Amino acid sequence: MVYPRHPRYHVPAYGTAPQIPEAHPQGAMPTLKMPTAKGWAPGDKPTAAPGLAVSAFAMKFEHCRWIYTLPNGDVLVAEASSEAGKIRSVMDLAMTQTMKRAGALHPSANRIILLRDADGDGVPEIRETFLENLSQPFGMALVGDTFYVGNADSVVAFPYETGQTRITAPGRKLTDLKPGGHWTRNLIASADGSKLFIGVGSQSNIAESGFDVEVDRAAILELDLVTGQRRTFAGGLRNPVGMAFEPTTGSLWTVVNERDGLGDETPPDYLTSVKDGGFYGWPYSYWGQIVDDRVTPPNPALVASAIAPDFALGGHTASLGLCWVPEGTLPGYPAGMAIGQHGSWNRSKLSGYRVVLVPFADGKPTGQPPIDLLTGFLAPDEKYSNGRPVGVALAKDGALLVADDVGHAIWRITPAAR
Repeated sequence: MVYPRHPRYHVPAYGTAPQIPEAHPQGAMPTLKMPTAKGWAPGDKPTAAPGLAVSAFAMKFEHCRWIYTLPNGDVLVAEASSEAGKIRSVMDLAMTQTMKRAGALHPSANRIILLRDADGDGVPEIRETFLENLSQPFGMALVGDTFYVGNADSVVAFPYETGQTRITAPGRKLTDLKPGGHWTRNLIASADGSKLFIGVGSQSNIAESGFDVEVDRAAILELDLVTGQRRTFAGGLRNPVGMAFEPTTGSLWTVVNERDGLGDETPPDYLTSVKDGGFYGWPYSYWGQIVDDRVTPPNPALVASAIAPDFALGGHTASLGLCWVPEGTLPGYPAGMAIGQHGSWNRSKLSGYRVVLVPFADGKPTGQPPIDLLTGFLAPDEKYSNGRPVGVALAKDGALLVADDVGHAIWRITPAAR
């Protein structure tokens, strides 16, 4: 079949060898554009790609951000949000007002909801508060009988029994994390369950608040669950959020939100494999050794070691969600990485606001442009958005689930009825 592609797939800042436009620094007042949050009208829904269907799995959340599927099929949804910070400048004020209008700032519910579809009809019969009184919860992982939560300020462990719909036992803090800035803390367990990988974004855009506040940030951290020791697994990743393992090689992959203020397509957000000990450029450079002259003091030695990412996703797409989609999961579509793109603010023509699939072969991207799976979140005139996709995860039955924090919904993508 002919795969539906992103309408701007010809833009060179996509793919394995992108032609990234020259940087044009925007100064103290960068381009600021976001749609007004509208939400979905009753009965409306996003548009699924040919051969696929989309339905509402569950609605009426409070800023649902991330999804995790338990082995028994229960679906967990983390409800959390960015909250307005201190206003220190005209730019802070403009950004805060714009984000509120776009639905990006919201009182954080600080809880995890459990959904159970016992009869397999695509609609959960049970909806319970699984955990509450958390601190901007995001990433979730189950290893054995222990359930881990990535709060903005810590990783916490809870006892878990298969089938329980609510955890009331107190949590056990495993490690502290620095809150603020990019606050999402995604988790993924190693294949043997001995380690947790933690995605921690930067405090700032290009370390303008100093380098001390960026220690143990802009990185994927590794937490040893046996010894309790923590180390930096890979650094120079401005905001690594979604993480997934590619099954052919067993490699860890992540999607990263790059820096702002250099142009519509400069630099592109990206999908990349993550090498142990690797450095990916932030804040000194991007896409390998392309130096960001705004960063002082420079660090030529680190720039020389910077690894170029595997696949460019376009500028400012805010690619957040990530999960592996095996061959045959979506009939007519290849195996690859599904990515939830939350949508841009720092560009004149909006990007993202869709769910795409990056095709893989032999353990790496084929180089083919991203394939649209779910669209219709953004109005054609870019003035409003019905929703914004974030986390993606496979349900036990193979459906692709998508968290929509502005639409307050979890969408379910399945093969179209024949």
